Amino acid sequence: MQQFLLRRLFLLVPTLLGMSIIVFLMVRLLPGNIVDIITAGDTSLTDAQRAEIEDQYGLSGSLLHQYWEWLKAALQGDFGTSLRNTTPVSETLVDALPITLELVFLGLLIAVVVGVPLGVVSAVRRDKGSDYVSRVAGLVGVSIPSFWLATLLLLFTSRVFHWVPQFSYISPLDDPWENLKQFFMPALSISVFTMAIVMRMTRATMLEVLNLDYIRTARAKGLPRRRVIFRHALRNALIPVVTIVGFEVGVLMSGAAIIEIIFGLPGVGWNLLQAIFNRDYPLVQATAVLLATTFIVFNLIVDVLYSFLDPRITLE
Repeated sequence: MQQFLLRRLFLLVPTLLGMSIIVFLMVRLLPGNIVDIITAGDTSLTDAQRAEIEDQYGLSGSLLHQYWEWLKAALQGDFGTSLRNTTPVSETLVDALPITLELVFLGLLIAVVVGVPLGVVSAVRRDKGSDYVSRVAGLVGVSIPSFWLATLLLLFTSRVFHWVPQFSYISPLDDPWENLKQFFMPALSISVFTMAIVMRMTRATMLEVLNLDYIRTARAKGLPRRRVIFRHALRNALIPVVTIVGFEVGVLMSGAAIIEIIFGLPGVGWNLLQAIFNRDYPLVQATAVLLATTFIVFNLIVDVLYSFLDPRITLE
């Protein structure tokens, strides 16, 4: 186990390095830069003045030089200062990360709590009414864009109940109930697609496991049906589901940007989009590294969970 963890953590370094290079080059391929935004395209700006502004923001020199200077600072824990508001990038991310993590956690919680039972019921009652309802719900879930559902929920609650969630972030430490009310609709919007995927995967793996020999043996021994389903079948059927959930963490974190904008939540996605619009290179690069690290760490956690779900799986 220790060797496996060390090997995976070692592979984290070249992965993040390669990703940072790609992001660094991609954001600089976008038309315009922070100087164009600050000067609003002022044509009277001389080359000397432009060069002075670029030097002030650390944009002078070759791309290799700029990347090397950023990398040296990042390895020391300094991800630079926002080019737009001169706020340290680390402070911006520290303020934004809890918002996105809470949104993703609640979205995953809703997806798993609803999707797994629906998948189990659909598999156990195959070709029955509940199975058809669950399959149709799963098909609808994978077909609905999260941003469209978020907009629809806002319109419905505002027109029917004359209520909309707070658009200024409320910390759970200040008011847990108001925080939950504020995050319920965003979390529901972002969870529907994952919920449908989890339900369909649970149903497929449960149908496969229920036909295995050891399940038939457990039934022949007279074990209660509930115990066979939840103790023996579901535990093994959850292994592919856990893989999907681990992958969906990265998908939800990247897809949370639109939801955060719709509901006015200043999370990581919201800050990333603003940074891209403003050509705020340090914030874009640091956010991309953060998202990649989160995705890799969660997938590592998923691999470790395999050995707990099925003791036959060894991590080497």
